[in-house]
Amino acid sequence: MTNKVEVLFKDNYALLCLVSFSIVKDRDAAKDIVQDFFVSIWNKKETLTITTSFEAYARRSVRNLSLLYLEKEKKTSRLEHDLDFGKEDPPSLLDKPKKNRKLYDLLNQMPDKRKEIFISFVVQGKSYSEIAESNGVSINTVKTQMKRAYAFLRTHKKQDFISVVLIFCSFF
Repeated sequence: MTNKVEVLFKDNYALLCLVSFSIVKDRDAAKDIVQDFFVSIWNKKETLTITTSFEAYARRSVRNLSLLYLEKEKKTSRLEHDLDFGKEDPPSLLDKPKKNRKLYDLLNQMPDKRKEIFISFVVQGKSYSEIAESNGVSINTVKTQMKRAYAFLRTHKKQDFISVVLIFCSFF
């Protein structure tokens, strides 16, 4: 099977990169997606059963992985925009308007490890596996901490919205 995966890689890599690139519009991201696909094939080589042609299976898988990549990028971009956090260092946020100070205060209310994991993912763009490795924790721990960080921020964002509505209504 080892040789077979290698042949499949050589025969299909360029085509799959084009499939991915047509969706993500980023050459490096497309290469990464295709490489991730083949790593997955390699890891599943003993148990994987393909009922269609490999090319059809590979095209569909790479297409789906590319769409997942775009969705992840959209979520990250939306979160950065919503939080008005961008790629700035937290100390510079203190010099910014009230919205950024509030975000900085919210981040400081999180436990240190959760804040570190959240910033690693959102600001530095690290993957869950990279964060897990650098912090010496499991990927599931990273997922749990991210879930809790998002829930915490959503809760406070809702409270802010309600406060804004109440203040706005008090003028009338």
